[in-house]
Amino acid sequence: MDEQLLAALARAAGLDKALADFPDDVAAAAAQATTNADVVQFPQDPAAEPWPPMRVGADL
Repeated sequence: MDEQLLAALARAAGLDKALADFPDDVAAAAAQATTNADVVQFPQDPAAEPWPPMRVGADL
């Protein structure tokens, strides 16, 4: 991924500090995200939660 594009995406995501401290990790995460973007399935119902709601004090 282009360095300028990576920096712009990191800035847009609020990852300026992470990019400065861990540039290789941010680059690896960006590469993984772009590689797997076509696998993500968006819910058909916009009100649907992609993950079950968390419950405080639920029995384990």
